[in-house]
Amino acid sequence: MAVTITSNKIQKLLNQKKNMDTINVKRFGLATGLTATLLYVGCILVMATVGHSGTVSFFNGILHGIDTTSIIRTDVSFWEVCMGIVEIFIIGWLVGSCIAAIYNISSKTKL
Repeated sequence: MAVTITSNKIQKLLNQKKNMDTINVKRFGLATGLTATLLYVGCILVMATVGHSGTVSFFNGILHGIDTTSIIRTDVSFWEVCMGIVEIFIIGWLVGSCIAAIYNISSKTKL
């Protein structure tokens, strides 16, 4: 049983290989931005549910010995929360897009 491979099939296989070596910049940026936003919303939930002392204990545990007592403020307005969500999404999107773009550029060059 002979298998015939046409030039179209070869071209499709080469294009698939090319697409596998790159990261979609917009999708990776979106994924990173949404992940950062989810982490921010998690932070909001922690601050809203456990109060000031619980929030300080939580973040002191995460930051391994850094005392966050003097920098944690729990009286955050709704407007500040909304702006924080938008800002963290934008920063996350930019970071993810930069990572994908740098990866794509570096994967084209031989190291």
